Amino acid sequence: MIRHSSNASESWKKLNWKKFRKDLFRLQRRVYKAVTVGDKRKARSLQKLIVKSQAAILLAIRQVTQLNAGKKTAGIDGKASLTSEERLNLSDKLRANFTTWQHQSLREIAIPKKDGTTRMLKVPTIADRAWQCLAKFALEPAHEATFHARSYGFRPGRSAHDAQRLLFNNLSSRSNGIGKRVIELDIETCFDRINHKAIMDNLIAPSGLKLGIFRCLKAGTSVEFPEQGTPQGGVVSPLLANIALNGIEDMHPSIRYADDMVFMLKPEDNADLILVKISQFLAKRGMNISQNKTQLTATTDGFDFLGWHFKVQNNGKFRSFPSVDNYKAFRKKVKAIVNNSNYGAEVKAQKLAPLVRGWRRYHRYCKMDGAKHSLWHISHRAWKVFNQEKKQDRYSTKQLIEKAFPSVPYSENKHVNVRGNKSPFDGDLVYWSERNSKLYDGQTSKALKRQNHSCASCGHKLLSDERVHLHHADGNHNNWKKENLLAIHESCHTYFHMGKSAS
Repeated sequence: MIRHSSNASESWKKLNWKKFRKDLFRLQRRVYKAVTVGDKRKARSLQKLIVKSQAAILLAIRQVTQLNAGKKTAGIDGKASLTSEERLNLSDKLRANFTTWQHQSLREIAIPKKDGTTRMLKVPTIADRAWQCLAKFALEPAHEATFHARSYGFRPGRSAHDAQRLLFNNLSSRSNGIGKRVIELDIETCFDRINHKAIMDNLIAPSGLKLGIFRCLKAGTSVEFPEQGTPQGGVVSPLLANIALNGIEDMHPSIRYADDMVFMLKPEDNADLILVKISQFLAKRGMNISQNKTQLTATTDGFDFLGWHFKVQNNGKFRSFPSVDNYKAFRKKVKAIVNNSNYGAEVKAQKLAPLVRGWRRYHRYCKMDGAKHSLWHISHRAWKVFNQEKKQDRYSTKQLIEKAFPSVPYSENKHVNVRGNKSPFDGDLVYWSERNSKLYDGQTSKALKRQNHSCASCGHKLLSDERVHLHHADGNHNNWKKENLLAIHESCHTYFHMGKSAS
């Protein structure tokens, strides 16, 4: 148990996060190995150790209160943040009450969808999110050993780019993609309709953790469907959805990213028969195919998936581009910044840079030439607005545009896919650290190689289970000398800029 000093903030800062990460990962590797060799009894014993360990408890609290994107979203209790003392108190509460934890009801937030309807984001309290994160630490390595190789969504070491590359492998001219069709599968309100029994029957967990997950599911159900649903907004919800849907990939050659799926059909394949098999699989899990949104499409007509538009051209060449909806949403965000009259050109450039860089990085394996996708029109419009700004005196308009629209190299269909059923929990540090350097380019890739694929902050290997950030050691983001650039974990970088030490 941690002793709470009079200065709780200092106590929290001085916690040995480096050792905690190492201790948790060692246990997770053992869980993964146990399930891989079929020893689920040993796996469950190890999972008990994880949920009781100080390392996992403190890392879970840090994750949900300081690192996650939604860390400042309040639950039904109205709490949007915790002090250091409250975090330490929560760690004691989790340690003492994990198996008897009672989940509070959820705060509902209506999120508009592009079709005009809304979906309900159900947000747990911070304490419940910490419980879920701790549960996820124990559950994830066990189920990573069972998940299908063609499942890529919300899994460590896997990304949308793996799904993009697999589509290229199956629909390129070498695979006779011009003669194929695809089923764009859409599941009706997937997260709201997943049958609890389908999750519980497949859950690899000791009884105390299973009971906690059951309570967690019941806290997010609606009156109309008391036996269905996993709340969107919960830390563990994507993992539970993957557990319920695992195996649908065996119905027919396909690619799955969470509940988004594409099934690839050869000319001789019977689409109706395949849809019947998929329907039967989903029905056992309480779900239905959306008849309005599920489509059978020729590859030559093109289809959208994960923010990209895929199409096999008449000459057989496979192409992918940012989808129309994705581009429009990005352009809307850029215009909102450029046309904002509350701040000057320099501030606008600072706000645009991460947005543009992120969009270009996501699409870096697409065909990105041409005026539209090279963003010539958007940047030219920004140049006109910046040129009219009277307050900019530090930079010329040209320098501001270069800052606002940073270039990112692209290489069409050159992503290197994750190998088979590989998982970061398998302990193959050489594979995962070297793979990570291939996922990055420019200065980040060079920094990874200089550091032997280890985090410059905590010293751990930089595996593919967490994004790598490029840190400027002297704090000057205009100093791009190689000795000033360090590759570190995203969490270490976030923690560093909060004035905390990651070790």
